Amino acid sequence: MKKTFPILAALALALATSPAQEPTPTPEANAGRAVWRAILPGGTYIVNLSAISSVSIHEYLVDGAARVTEVNISSIGTEAVRFYYIEPNTPQMPGGVGQSGIELLKEKVQEGVSRAGADDVWQKVVKNYPTTTHARTVEYRLTSKESLTKLFKHVEDAWINRKPATFKP
Repeated sequence: MKKTFPILAALALALATSPAQEPTPTPEANAGRAVWRAILPGGTYIVNLSAISSVSIHEYLVDGAARVTEVNISSIGTEAVRFYYIEPNTPQMPGGVGQSGIELLKEKVQEGVSRAGADDVWQKVVKNYPTTTHARTVEYRLTSKESLTKLFKHVEDAWINRKPATFKP
């Protein structure tokens, strides 16, 4: 024990007096930390770019009453994320005949909704348990289709080029 003490003491002294060597990060090491971030009024979403497995955008109707445009980002892990924009589904008249009447009706409905204080519903994620509650699904609602399209292009570019980025509408 007496012989090992001077060796341990010398080693401890050498380590304490030598400057700390920081390893130089390699591109491979940084790739695991490259993230895409979305900072939205409803919250912030962050994902490792290397964990993303697919990015998609699509549109669908809900019970013929609402049109939803949705961006999904699939990644390694148990949670899914979806960003969407929802709008009333207004029929388009053939050749534009009567279209101004439909647009006027749409405006009047929106005015009534605003006066009733229900216009908040069109700006927030709405879930009705249990029919629309998605286990392990994080959802963000955007205020315009243009903003959603920009989000899709932003994450697509970051993912394909493996470059960290932050999206703010």
